[in-house]
Amino acid sequence: MSTTKQPNTCDEIIFSEFFKSHIKALRNFLYYKFGNKNQAEDVAQDAFIKLWQNCASVPIDKAKSYIYTIANNSTLNEIAHQKVVLKYEKNFTGSDRTNESPEYLLEEKQFQTKLLKAIENLNEKQRIAFLMHRIDKKKYSEIAEALDISVKAVEKRIHLALLNLRKEIDI
Repeated sequence: MSTTKQPNTCDEIIFSEFFKSHIKALRNFLYYKFGNKNQAEDVAQDAFIKLWQNCASVPIDKAKSYIYTIANNSTLNEIAHQKVVLKYEKNFTGSDRTNESPEYLLEEKQFQTKLLKAIENLNEKQRIAFLMHRIDKKKYSEIAEALDISVKAVEKRIHLALLNLRKEIDI
């Protein structure tokens, strides 16, 4: 009976080589999937830390799937946590406005509803350019590049969107 010895994940040299050959791909996978470079870096490093902590129970041929699973699950857990935080903040800030009159709150809510309806009524090209500029805080040149149009076309779309919004909201 011959026993071929598998490379040990706990061997520092093997682990180091494995880390060097997989860290960039894992980091890029997380960045492309979730869009946050710093989070991708942190989660990738944490996945390798967990691999090192559990190196005795993870054979080297299973290590790649192990780090990807750990990293993916960690990121999904973080996203779920952020949703809870945002939901809490949304609910909390709504009830913390004790210094504003009910009339003001009603007017604000009505204006917000009117504004959202007006934005929905914009044509698609104007709405996309307007929201990219106002919500995503993109510059005209960035919008032009993303939509594959000229900067002048972006200016015109946003200008027309503002005119339509003013007309519909009666500002």
